[in-house]
Amino acid sequence: MLSKSISDRWGLVSQKLAPDERWFLVYTLPKKELHAQLYLGLQNFRTYLPRMRKTIRHARKLSTVNAPLFPRYLFIVLDLTRDPWLSVSNTIGVSSLFICDGRPLPVPEGIVENLILAADGQNIIRLDDELRPGQRIRVLNGPFADLIGLVHRLDGPERVRILLDIMGGAVSFNVNRSTLARVHNNLT
Repeated sequence: MLSKSISDRWGLVSQKLAPDERWFLVYTLPKKELHAQLYLGLQNFRTYLPRMRKTIRHARKLSTVNAPLFPRYLFIVLDLTRDPWLSVSNTIGVSSLFICDGRPLPVPEGIVENLILAADGQNIIRLDDELRPGQRIRVLNGPFADLIGLVHRLDGPERVRILLDIMGGAVSFNVNRSTLARVHNNLT
């Protein structure tokens, strides 16, 4: 169930999901998550698009943008007995609804609710919260994307010095915090 604190953060009109409502997954067209969210909203569907801050480089300039946490995906609330869920796949920006055996497959309970709780007022989820020296991290984007390293030191609110094992040696880099995510439970 959706608690009051979640609904207050997300700005839902109703305070919790109705008994027959569940979260489902929508697969969007490339880079059309916001279009899909807009047009689904115009059809009175409730959606949730978790986002993260991402640093991108273009023409030798760095900028920070709000990018989807899960590119090409967003979440939608549906009651399969009441809502016209077949119309979701025909919405502008949507590729398809995630379906198994001819019916939409619900997202396991608690996943979307936990994402909503982890987000700030703009639905931005910080993957770099609580970084500490010595902690294992994964680089999310850039030339070192998907490499695992260690936090060497925190150089202010947005910069972090990390150590990466490259070609048999530890190499130190300064990176933006938004390009890092903590590695949990020794998963790589």
